Amino acid sequence: MIEILLKALVSYLLGSVIGGLVIGRLKGGVDIRKAGSGNAGGTNALRTQGAGFAFWVMLIDIGKGWLATGVIARAALPGSASAAHAWCLAVCGIAVLLGHVYPLWHGFRGGKGVATLLGTAAGIAPWLLLPMLLTWLLAAVLSGYVGLASMLAACALGTAIAVSTLAPRVPLVTFGILSAVLIGFTHRANIARMRAGCEPRAMRLWLLGAGAGGGGDLT
Repeated sequence: MIEILLKALVSYLLGSVIGGLVIGRLKGGVDIRKAGSGNAGGTNALRTQGAGFAFWVMLIDIGKGWLATGVIARAALPGSASAAHAWCLAVCGIAVLLGHVYPLWHGFRGGKGVATLLGTAAGIAPWLLLPMLLTWLLAAVLSGYVGLASMLAACALGTAIAVSTLAPRVPLVTFGILSAVLIGFTHRANIARMRAGCEPRAMRLWLLGAGAGGGGDLT
């Protein structure tokens, strides 16, 4: 239990390092939460600050997810119990996502967690990125809704884990379910706008139909 709590704490604190706010501070104190959609993620960074800024934001947000599940969760600690160790992947994955969404260092106002979820998936098993990215691209092209594509990509991750032979099975399936629920929760405003018919579409991706430019946030 001590191992899980320690690794969860480290993963949460790591998740609280928000790429958009770190790079913004290095770029002269830019707070991207005060521009565009008000989100601290990579999509808003791209829209408001440009591709170079967004690249480093995505690198940090994806990288910390990978560190949580690929390094921290797998680190062997003296006296660790095998039963507890089996849950480290799931716990560290959720903890780093919660850190990104509710960052301690930035007033508990972070991003939506999709880029960090990509990193956690890569840390668990790199092939999990394939169903996520394909689902995201297909949904974005068909609907134009980036938020919807992000939520479906999270569901695709959970489904891929559930039908795979990845172990430890129960912890990873639990992670898949909880991460999809969390991504759905962080996109609740997008869901409300889609139901109201006022969610903007990303026109460069949307090939079927017409609508206003823009889109949801990715991270």
